[in-house]
Amino acid sequence: MLGNRCAQWVFCLTGQGETMRRQFLIAIGAALIAAVSSTFAAAADWPTRPVRFIVTLGPGSGADISARLLADKLSQRWGQPVIVDNRPGGDGIVAINSFVSAHDDHILLYTPTSSFTAAEFLHDHLPYKSRDLGPITRVSNTVVAVAVPSTMKVDSLKDLVALAKAEPGKLNWAGVTGALDFTFGGWLKQDGIDINKVPYKNPVDAANDLSENRVQVYEAAFAIVRPQVEAGKIKNLAIVNSVRAPTIPLPTAAEAGFPALTIDGLVGLFGPPEMPSDLRARITSDIRAAADKTFEDRLTTTGQLMNIGGAEEFAKSIEEQRNTVARFAKALGVDPLPQN
Repeated sequence: MLGNRCAQWVFCLTGQGETMRRQFLIAIGAALIAAVSSTFAAAADWPTRPVRFIVTLGPGSGADISARLLADKLSQRWGQPVIVDNRPGGDGIVAINSFVSAHDDHILLYTPTSSFTAAEFLHDHLPYKSRDLGPITRVSNTVVAVAVPSTMKVDSLKDLVALAKAEPGKLNWAGVTGALDFTFGGWLKQDGIDINKVPYKNPVDAANDLSENRVQVYEAAFAIVRPQVEAGKIKNLAIVNSVRAPTIPLPTAAEAGFPALTIDGLVGLFGPPEMPSDLRARITSDIRAAADKTFEDRLTTTGQLMNIGGAEEFAKSIEEQRNTVARFAKALGVDPLPQN
């Protein structure tokens, strides 16, 4: 219909008068606004069809587990199926680009924010902009631990730092691309700690090599190292979250004397940036209602802390994480890469 309207008004572009030209622009603008608005359902009516959560990580990850728990509960509240669509790979770019391209309020992104807060330092010409991700709800904080092989004679972060300074350049740490990699590497640089980085693409491979003492330090989501911890091959020294995890008897990095290492893993839900604020608030309210004690307990057992927050609160915590990553990237001498 928009194309037909353009054809009818094409003569106004050939000098038929300012009034007609203005009418043409108004008509085009109204048509475009109507086209965009029609994509988004009213908050009271949403959802009108199945909802899809695109997840940046694979099945079994902490984000995947919480996404599936929420999907089951929300499908009951919404009266529509909620489908979890795992699209791992490419440092989150595959999933994020799929979400951004959809431009659909029934296709949402469920992800740890570490999937994108370090992206500008890792990739040039990303296929999306940060403004393409509209925060809806923060759901949880991933518990992130600093771990070493159980055979190492260190029992705290202070012990680790003392050993590294006594034997500079003799230890290795496992680096996996993303926000945590910048945080740990930047902290080492900032505090003058000489530990060699060994890059990994797969966090599970890093955990396995840690258990065999091929690398001596790894900062990772607790869920990643948990199997090796339970097998007695790895021990955690501290968590880097700003608060303690109730069921994990470890001090925070700040409590251990290294507050600069603090970073909270954030996991939450995103929608298109044009999504109305009342719909964001409605989704947040439904998630709060769905996140009962059973949901919280399940998160806790998988190394996550329930921490639900609305769009503004989520956006603020994302910005804080971005600033932390940027600060450590600067310490490492890494500048943002050019973007389109």
